[in-house]
Amino acid sequence: MFSRRQLLKHSSLLAASGLLPAVAWAGSGIRQRVIPATGATLPVIGLGTSGNFEVGDSAAETDPLREVLKRFFASGARLIDTAPSYGRAELVLGSLLAESGQRPHCFLASKLSSVGREAGLAQFSESLRRLRTDRMDLLQVHNLRDWRTQLAVARELKSEGRIDYIGVTHYVDSAHADMAEVIASEKLDFMQINYSVASPAAAKRLLPLAADRGVAVIVNRAFEDGHLFTRVQGRALPAWAESVGVGSWAQMFLRFAISHPAVTVVIPATSRPDRQSDNLRAGYGPDLDKAQCAELIAMFG
Repeated sequence: MFSRRQLLKHSSLLAASGLLPAVAWAGSGIRQRVIPATGATLPVIGLGTSGNFEVGDSAAETDPLREVLKRFFASGARLIDTAPSYGRAELVLGSLLAESGQRPHCFLASKLSSVGREAGLAQFSESLRRLRTDRMDLLQVHNLRDWRTQLAVARELKSEGRIDYIGVTHYVDSAHADMAEVIASEKLDFMQINYSVASPAAAKRLLPLAADRGVAVIVNRAFEDGHLFTRVQGRALPAWAESVGVGSWAQMFLRFAISHPAVTVVIPATSRPDRQSDNLRAGYGPDLDKAQCAELIAMFG
């Protein structure tokens, strides 16, 4: 039985022995996808902050995150997703970005989860304070809460030049129908939704709809909150993994997500530098083809 830590160590040993590819990667060359609303591009691997950035101020808690961010930006990755509801995540992220001077290189995304216009504006101002910035790249309505009012707030802020993009988020299959109604009826720049080898339902309607509507897609829960690693304990990668430059199950799960042409970026969360490096390697190499994706869905669906 292997934890993800053991799987990573085991994969590294196999790569060193020549039984798995030692996937090369450097500080440039991570794949990019276009944001339909503007034609700007984003690297396909981002970073989530739920859980992993909800820490205190001690060196033991923040030093690993410093290294996580160092490796993240060194790879060319940019999008970091956070939210006011993620405990201390905005505070911790804001402090580390300010300390490192990396805020100009970060595509910073946060959320609105309030009810009512004034509460939404106040929450946005507090997020700016916590993040130590005067603007955001992307502001999303969190889990469609009070979405009509909060989208109006986001549009107001966009018109003032305080954000560049607006979007909506959710994280469960049961919300897909509601998400589709919003995407179909509103002019949006981004959508964030769950999509994985075990939960591929977004590909049926939501992802094609986003492509038709010119909406960029952020994928969350590509690891099913870590549960997928339990399911691959003792299981070898598919025989074709080496041919697409995939050297771990984490890379495989992320590569699956970004192989859908409507997906712009996937946002795995981690507080471990070794896992960050592993995740980033998924951003190098070709998309999986339809047969490979179908094989993965059959394994885990």
